[in-house]
Amino acid sequence: MLKTLIVGASGYAGVELVTYLNRHPHINITGIAVSAQSPDAGKLLSDIYPQLKGRVDLRLQPLTDVAAVAKEADVVFLATAHEVSHDLAPQFLEHGCVVLDLSGAWRVNSAEFYTRYYGFTHQYPELLAQAAYGMAEWQAEQIKQTNLIAVPGCYPTASQLAIKPLLAAGLLNTNQWPVINATSGVSGSGRKASLNTSFCEVSLQPYGLFSHRHQPEISAHLGTPVVFTPQLGSFPRGILATSTCRLKPGVTAEQVAKAFHDAYDDKPLVRLYDSGVPALKSVIGLPFCDIGFAVDGEHVIVVSAEDNLLKGASSHAVQCMNIRFGYPETLSLL
Repeated sequence: MLKTLIVGASGYAGVELVTYLNRHPHINITGIAVSAQSPDAGKLLSDIYPQLKGRVDLRLQPLTDVAAVAKEADVVFLATAHEVSHDLAPQFLEHGCVVLDLSGAWRVNSAEFYTRYYGFTHQYPELLAQAAYGMAEWQAEQIKQTNLIAVPGCYPTASQLAIKPLLAAGLLNTNQWPVINATSGVSGSGRKASLNTSFCEVSLQPYGLFSHRHQPEISAHLGTPVVFTPQLGSFPRGILATSTCRLKPGVTAEQVAKAFHDAYDDKPLVRLYDSGVPALKSVIGLPFCDIGFAVDGEHVIVVSAEDNLLKGASSHAVQCMNIRFGYPETLSLL
């Protein structure tokens, strides 16, 4: 049994992590923690999330002594803010823990990236070089060989899973940048109260035009520039991404379909549509990314849908952990 600690367990992604890990046959949750300043410190998780009563009645501990809790953990999940993960991950790694980080603190191997897009100076360039980007369907070998796994962002997961097979098969004319429009539910903004993300205040609206930090993450790992426009929708959870790409002359819909099947037929958490495109209702509460497409002349539109808290965060992290330790990829997820 792997002794496991979840930091940031009271957030939306954190509680989903706890739920999946609690039923994992090889995991023993030895602690759930929040920052010492959190108003949730000392509370039972099941008091915050009543659906867990009688299932996960663990108390949220204030994280005051990292060394002490690290000694009691084999695996640590960080569902924390970027700056917090930046500071915590090295401490857990020093004690031999495998760290799976759900923040953006380790996703791109460039210290300058963090100064420009995250507003802090990254202090650990040597660890950035060691971190594996946890896109489970594409980086399994790297995930198996590291103790630091940077779980992709929710928008980048939906976007990259849609576009990577076409790039890998050499089907895209990259002189025309892929254009990604992606809409997320309000849970993507986290649990902390904010007027801008209050359900009653939210109306479908784009934000972060040409400045959203997930655009360079997507571009870095696709290896090609993209235009990325995120939007906030007035629904609780889920992401629907519509990616428009230019095909090379002569590429057919059959070739596009083959590229997707070649990439994902052996990947259990990506579901392909042979006709039509997915809707959010198909994936909410499930660990899948669903993908469909349409071709017209030299253009392809790829639609990808996922639950932003699951395949976009917590279930993807558990999938990466399963890969890292040699367990079946879907263990505890399905």
